[in-house]
Amino acid sequence: MFENFKRLSFRHKNNKVWYYILNHARKYFPSSIFQKRLEKKLASIKNFDANYIKKRVDYYNRLEVKCTLSDKAESISNLTHHPKLTVYHFDTYEFMRYFKQSLKAHFEFGDVIHVPTEPSIVKSRPIDGNIANSIVLKLEKLRHFLFLNDKKSFQSKKNMMVGRNKANQPHRIKFLEMYFNHPMCNIGQVNRDINPQFIGSRMTISEHLNYKFILCLEGWDVASNLKWVMSSNSLAVMTKPKYETWFMEGTLIPNYHYVLIKDDYSDLEERLNYYISHTVEALKIIENAHEYQKQFKNKKQEDLISLLVLKKYFEKTGQGIN
Repeated sequence: MFENFKRLSFRHKNNKVWYYILNHARKYFPSSIFQKRLEKKLASIKNFDANYIKKRVDYYNRLEVKCTLSDKAESISNLTHHPKLTVYHFDTYEFMRYFKQSLKAHFEFGDVIHVPTEPSIVKSRPIDGNIANSIVLKLEKLRHFLFLNDKKSFQSKKNMMVGRNKANQPHRIKFLEMYFNHPMCNIGQVNRDINPQFIGSRMTISEHLNYKFILCLEGWDVASNLKWVMSSNSLAVMTKPKYETWFMEGTLIPNYHYVLIKDDYSDLEERLNYYISHTVEALKIIENAHEYQKQFKNKKQEDLISLLVLKKYFEKTGQGIN
């Protein structure tokens, strides 16, 4: 019973009620109102570092050669008419409403770990390879984009690593098999459908912040807790990421933004002990992580980048925006 109350805790969480009220309301405002504002929105680039903006836009949208969409592409007007609207529809429409609703796009929503055959709007994609058809938008942000104000110093925290997540994937199960009973780890799975021997009591984010190290293992795609961990005064512990989202996980530097462990997890204890005894280096990583995540906190800048990513998509697919 107490664990269920923890799930309802609103501390360190985005406001779901307000999110759904706002996004359902957006459906009823004519998109023409926002289309008239697009030119002014795009012109606001003069208020920012244009080179930085372009670099971010080209990172998310790597289409360089013009192409033609197949007849399976959907009109963006369909985003608000889906029989079961999801956060993916809401987050996409927030910026698609600034463009002509007759424009078309391909969408692949969910935990995408492959590269679509058509240029498609996605939340996640592989980091390596030819990924030009994966155009990343800031999707499922209610769950993924959460930043904290951690009042506890690294030095005051427990010399242990904590981790709570669903463990349906072989690599996450393997980690539990190796370290579930390790004296330096407080880890466990929160799903109860398999492997009951690894079930751990639910923990709030506040409880996680009592530990110097927080596990950030990728799931089906990225580690969803990585954003808030990197804004805390704890160290993110993870393997080198294979997938990325709007957070640009592919640009993170091992042992500079996070503590790197081997893909087989064999060096975990050694890495934890190293940063327990090298506090200055640990604090530098935390400082670097804080600096990295700052770039995602300027909403006006983030909105502009989102619009420019879509503008480039429509132009590169031969549609234009006028």
